[in-house]
Order: sequence, then structure tokens, then C-alpha cells
Amino acid sequence: MAKKTEQQKKRPRASLLTKIVLLVLLIAVGWQLYGLQGKVAAAQEEKERYAAQVEQTKRENDALSADIAEGPTREKIEEIARDELGLVTSNEYVFDDISN
Repeated sequence: MAKKTEQQKKRPRASLLTKIVLLVLLIAVGWQLYGLQGKVAAAQEEKERYAAQVEQTKRENDALSADIAEGPTREKIEEIARDELGLVTSNEYVFDDISN
């Protein structure tokens, strides 16, 4: 009986090949995790850029909504005409920069 319990208590030891395979697997998993860390950081930066872009677009939309709610005022019409169409009133002088 004593021999059986001694044999049952003995566990087969892992071979050197098994240990090497486990070590290689651990190194491969560690390498993959290291690579994913860089991807996660890049994705976080991209997320922050998009969040800033969304905030800027929201501010622009709010400004446009306020302009629409205000309705067409003479000042707003003149501003658009000056910026986009080059409106000049009779009491203004226009200077063209020809140095470029």
C-alpha cells in the first residue's frame, strides 16, 4: 500500500521542451500586448482629435442657428456681401495689394 501512495504522490515533471514552449508562448503574448499598447495610444489620440473636431462643429452649428433665429438683418447681409461679394459703399476706399 505504501508504494501506491508514493507513486500516486509523484507527479510527472514537465520536460525541458514543455518549459521552452511555454516560455516562447509567454514571450509571444507579451509582444502582442506591447504592440497593442501602441495601437491603443494612437486610437486614444485619434478619439481626442475627433472630439475636438465635434466640439468645433457644434460651436459653428450653434452660431449658424443663432444667425438663422435672428433672421436676416441689414448688418448681417452687408457682412456677407463684403466677405463673399466684395461690397464697397460709396464713402469707402479700396486698396489693392499688388505686391503678391
